[in-house]
Amino acid sequence: MATNVILNDYAVSHTMEEMEAIGQRYVKRAEEVINETVVTLQQLDRDNAKTCSMEDRTVFMDAVSQKGMISAVGLVDAFGKRMCVVPDLDTAETNILPAARPDGPLVGIGMLDKEYRGAKSAIVSWDLGNTNRLYAIISPAAIAVDPGPEYIRSHRRAELTLGKNLKWFSVGGFTSGDANSEILATNVKSTRYPMEAKVAVARSSANQLVAPLKLIALLASAAMTVLFVAIGIWVSWRPENEANDEFNKAVRNGEFVPFYQPVMDIENGTLRGCEVLMRWQRPTGEIISPGQFMAYAEANGHIFEMTRQLMLKTAEEMGELYSQNPDLKLSINLFAGHFHDRQVVADLKKAYEKSDISFQQVVVEVTERYPLEDMDLARKIISELQALGIRVALDDVGTGHGGMAYLQKLGVDIIKIDKMFIDPLGSDENSTTIVDSMVELADNLGMGIIAEGVEEEDQIDRLLELGVTAAQGYYFAKPMNAEDYIAFAKKTEENAAADVAQADEFAYEEDMDFESEEVAA
Repeated sequence: MATNVILNDYAVSHTMEEMEAIGQRYVKRAEEVINETVVTLQQLDRDNAKTCSMEDRTVFMDAVSQKGMISAVGLVDAFGKRMCVVPDLDTAETNILPAARPDGPLVGIGMLDKEYRGAKSAIVSWDLGNTNRLYAIISPAAIAVDPGPEYIRSHRRAELTLGKNLKWFSVGGFTSGDANSEILATNVKSTRYPMEAKVAVARSSANQLVAPLKLIALLASAAMTVLFVAIGIWVSWRPENEANDEFNKAVRNGEFVPFYQPVMDIENGTLRGCEVLMRWQRPTGEIISPGQFMAYAEANGHIFEMTRQLMLKTAEEMGELYSQNPDLKLSINLFAGHFHDRQVVADLKKAYEKSDISFQQVVVEVTERYPLEDMDLARKIISELQALGIRVALDDVGTGHGGMAYLQKLGVDIIKIDKMFIDPLGSDENSTTIVDSMVELADNLGMGIIAEGVEEEDQIDRLLELGVTAAQGYYFAKPMNAEDYIAFAKKTEENAAADVAQADEFAYEEDMDFESEEVAA
């Protein structure tokens, strides 16, 4: 019966949505637990609690008491062997961490054998820079959650893995009644850590969701059923090649255009430049945000041509403004695939070498969320860009796989603090501590620093206190088209000139008052 087909399709679709939500909850919970643990270890380092002295062990115990997800805190030597741990455990066992490496990560994550309800104890380490490492053990109970609706709970399997196949959590299975059922599966990846949740459900469980509806559907009129089927298929069915043909056509027609978000100097209110963001401008005038097409463009290789077109359009649209304002910067976003070969160097040369925008005004941004596969090749490409005068920024710092060694090896010029650390600034001491650490790191490595996602005035005040002087976000302006950005730049320049003139006038009046007082005396 056609109605049953539609209901079954709905059941599968709805169950897949539930599975995706389950995976997202697993990943979100794991990210929160790791973040909280890393912040705890970082704070111990900043408080100089990094020995096995009685005083430091007391500080370790306080950390364990305050953080419910942490069951122990300790210290290991260069070989990964326990030096001390609180609460006290047997320290005579073999190494619990791999030996330290000069180029090792600032933060490490691994698994221990202790298990509870399908979850293992995770161990998170923090490199102290002296071959020793602080570590914290995350209780299995912190991650052993079982989200999801009842109708699929007994017919599913879920697991959470780190890296290639390091299993952190595994729960569920299939009953004998599921043996002949099709298995539905989905994967959810973390954007912060090399971590993935996998959820599999027997299709037979999905059918339970709509069993009562099938009886009701028998009472519906045949005409209504046919209409419902026809509309449902027409709306939902769309071949992959049709979608790709439409996307190819959009690329050929130059529908992907630059929008510009200002980067401001928050000390004096002047414009430092902008970040170029891609938008899909349909022939109807509709503007589509990158969240709806960027993953598809990267997965299908369209992103390379789209980025080339974007560069050429920025050179055309911004040439006059940037030739008149040589201190302004223009930031172009690249993705990890751009560092697989030297083509991006040629693309940048073609766009800007003979344009009115100099290489010294160009910045390229690469995100920290996704690791670069060939670090040596990436470093060579970055060096070649820097030799031209192009600066390189690491975007989304604090959300991905990088550490101090990663930053040093890449040799970037600028780090950009992700919005997730700016949002709670001032209200969350942990975020303030992290931003403070990033500022200190940038200063030590001779890098510039920009805060992203600024939306409140009190965030600006806090950033200035921490030593950050450049920022972007909706507080200043949303991303805008070329015409609006040029107008914004001119208006900002006029306001800055007016402020200087007013300050000069005020200073002149003060001098005149002082001279009058001297004459009167």
